[in-house]
Amino acid sequence: MSRAPQILADTLNKALELGASVAGYVPAAALKDCPSARAAGPQGFSTFSGTIVVLGLYHDPQKPEMDLWEEGRSTPGNRMLRRINRELVAWLGETHGIEARDIPYQVDEGGIYLKDAAVLAGLGCIGRNNLVITPEFGPRLRFRALWVDMDSEPPVRPAIESPCETCDHPCETQCPQHALEGGRYSRTRCMSRMEAEKSGKKGTVSHCRVCELACPAYRRL
Repeated sequence: MSRAPQILADTLNKALELGASVAGYVPAAALKDCPSARAAGPQGFSTFSGTIVVLGLYHDPQKPEMDLWEEGRSTPGNRMLRRINRELVAWLGETHGIEARDIPYQVDEGGIYLKDAAVLAGLGCIGRNNLVITPEFGPRLRFRALWVDMDSEPPVRPAIESPCETCDHPCETQCPQHALEGGRYSRTRCMSRMEAEKSGKKGTVSHCRVCELACPAYRRL
């Protein structure tokens, strides 16, 4: 009998123990033709054997510093996820003799489409705001992934229904860039504010989170 299901279950539990808020996995092959790859082009990560472990970290609205981008350092939240991944890589090697490696965040630097991976791993659904909405934390999560040299079957998890059908879409009406007009996401409009801030100032830059913070789904008080 394959040891993979138990090892992957233990890996997800270890990720939560190390500080991740949610964790799931998906066979790497499932990402080869994912929706974003069909729409935007191939991913930077081109290894389609093994398994992708997806980690999500809750970004508390009361801790905006988690999202402060610093040139050459990314954000504190992303650095926390990288630390968890490093510890998982070491744990998998020492405990199970299994190779694993961190996957870069940016697609053009060898990364994957993290939103697709999170949905395929059963962690949430894509909302009208183009964010992954999870039952535990709504859209207030950041993701990172880990490649594990172990084959797996697609996870069997109940489908997560979108809460957007019964929502009045404050994400769309409050977006300062009008990036969600008509229910269609415009990456160009969305990123224009961030790119302008990056090019116009030095030091830390805050990400725009209006659509995320306006979303009432699974809001934590």
